Amino acid sequence: MSALNLIDVAVADRLAPVTLSLGPGQTVGLVGPNGSGKSTLMQAAGGVLPHSGKVSWNDQPLAKVPMMERGRMTAWVPQEAHFEFGFSVRSVVAQGRYAHGDDEQGIEDVLARFELTALADRPVNHLSGGERHRVLLARALATGAPIQLWDEPLGPLDPRHALKVLALADELKRDGSTVVMSLHDLRVAYYLDQVVVLSHGKLQAVGKPHAVLTPELLREVFGVEAEFVSSLILRLP
Repeated sequence: MSALNLIDVAVADRLAPVTLSLGPGQTVGLVGPNGSGKSTLMQAAGGVLPHSGKVSWNDQPLAKVPMMERGRMTAWVPQEAHFEFGFSVRSVVAQGRYAHGDDEQGIEDVLARFELTALADRPVNHLSGGERHRVLLARALATGAPIQLWDEPLGPLDPRHALKVLALADELKRDGSTVVMSLHDLRVAYYLDQVVVLSHGKLQAVGKPHAVLTPELLREVFGVEAEFVSSLILRLP
C-alpha cells in the first residue's frame, strides 16, 4: 500500500505552501489554469525539484530515501518527451526496470500493454508525439512503483489510448497504488477519486470531483461559465 504526504511543500516564486495527504488505492487529478503550479507540485512530490517543507512516502521522509529505493517507490512521467539520442523503444522502457535488475519478460509485457511491441526496435526519436508519450508511460509502469506521478498523461493521446491509460490508473489503484495526474480536460476528473484545484500557486480546493468542481469554483478559478449537461461518453469495448 502507498501513501504520499506533503506538508507545507513550497517552491520559491512558483508554489505557495501546500499540505496534502494522498492515501493508498486512490486516483487523484490536479487541475488548474496554465501556470497554476500543477507540474511544480508534482515535481516537488517526486523529488525532482528543490522545495521547502516535508514530503514523505509511506511515512518515510523523501530526503532520507536512498536513490535506488526511490526508483522502486515512485515513477514520474513529464509533460513532454525529449529524446536527444536514438535509443530504441525497448531500451527506454527497460530504464524503468533499472532499480530491479534485469527483467526481460516484464519489459515485453509492458511493451505489449501499451501496444508498443511492433515499435520496440525503432529509435524513440523517430516516433510520433503520441507514441513517444506511450513510451514514457510504459517506462513508468515498468518501474512497478506504487506512487505514480503523471504530468498531463492524456494530452498527446488519441481517445482509445487515453481510455486505456485511465483504465490502467484504475487497475493500479485497485492494487493499492497512488496515481496522481495533472489534467486540462475537466471531464476526465470525474473518472478519478479526488481532485486537487490549484490557482496562482495556491491550493483552492480538495475533494470529490462532483463536490469540488462547482460552477462557482470554475468561474473563480478558470474564468468560465459551466453548465452540466449530458455529453458523449466513450468506453473501451
